[in-house]
Amino acid sequence: MMTESTATSAGLKGVVAGRSSICLIDGEQGLLAYRGYDIHDLAKHSTFEEATYLLWEGDLPTRADLADFTTMLAEQRNVPESVLDLIVNSPIDAPPMATLRTAVSALGAADPLGEDMSSKANRAKAARLTAQIATLTAAIERCRHRLEPIAPDPALNHAANFLYMVRGERASTAASRAFDVALVMHADHGFNASTFASRVTAATLSDMHSAITSAIGTLKGPLHGGANQRVKEMLDEIGSPNYVVDYVDKTLAAKKRIMGFGHRVYRVEDPRGRHLKAHAEKLQDEGDPMMLETSARLIEVMHQRKGLSINVDFYSASLYTYLRLPPDLFPNLFAISRIAGWAAHILEQYADNQLIRPRSEYRGPGQRPYRALGER
Repeated sequence: MMTESTATSAGLKGVVAGRSSICLIDGEQGLLAYRGYDIHDLAKHSTFEEATYLLWEGDLPTRADLADFTTMLAEQRNVPESVLDLIVNSPIDAPPMATLRTAVSALGAADPLGEDMSSKANRAKAARLTAQIATLTAAIERCRHRLEPIAPDPALNHAANFLYMVRGERASTAASRAFDVALVMHADHGFNASTFASRVTAATLSDMHSAITSAIGTLKGPLHGGANQRVKEMLDEIGSPNYVVDYVDKTLAAKKRIMGFGHRVYRVEDPRGRHLKAHAEKLQDEGDPMMLETSARLIEVMHQRKGLSINVDFYSASLYTYLRLPPDLFPNLFAISRIAGWAAHILEQYADNQLIRPRSEYRGPGQRPYRALGER
């Protein structure tokens, strides 16, 4: 007879919390694959639209399938005026992720299929949210600088359209492709904190918008979606390759973390990092090349001091900076991509649902007699 395990693991480290056919991660080998397709192949050949189709449908699309899917996503980019008004009227100093979290929750109330839990409705909501989160983020960025939001351009792909909605002009082919690859790299990563949060919410049979709002709230944390923002702040603080050694030694002596290094899963280099680096190098003329020189020196010193490799946050900070996107918007950029994986996991959870309800190890006091108020 099987008994329920009472073993505990801090942060659920090493615990298998469920089954999924979406994402394969081998931390020892540095392998990441979406539905069996290696991330290196996807980085070279795929687009965000194609990767999203793959995550949702289980295989790569045909040319006709991809054209239809791309058109469908482009048609879903507009957001209700009531939600745009919410963004316009939000405090300009509010964290962009806080505004996005509120706006996505508001989308749920405005969506005509908001409470429809049929498979068809959930797929429609997944497509709408994937398209709309980019529009919301661009509007948030413009409104906090007192600029008018820009309507999406259906002629542009998802990555190029986002940059257009932020900048008000079309980005270069190199910049658009760089952001497209970044979206592919961040689209899914197994049962990470935000994805797991979305599945916990979905497992209660709550609606798609509630599950995505849970994910965004989780991604907002600096140890998850905010990590690349802290990498940029760290690189700014270091300033030059000449100051790397002093910074690393002082930070480690203070027992503080060097951001962008090490990973909960990978024991070798995060396979996504090399592709973000390659595209950052192609765009460095649009920013400060010193950032990459400092980054290279930091990698060298951290390998010497701690034997640690970079994670996906390290070079995404430089890449987003070269795309002229501000550091406090970096977590929102993560959400623009990870919505594809969140939606895939939520749909998978709905298809074979079981309430997620782990146990906890109690460490409080033993049983105590109740004392009347006057006796305390």
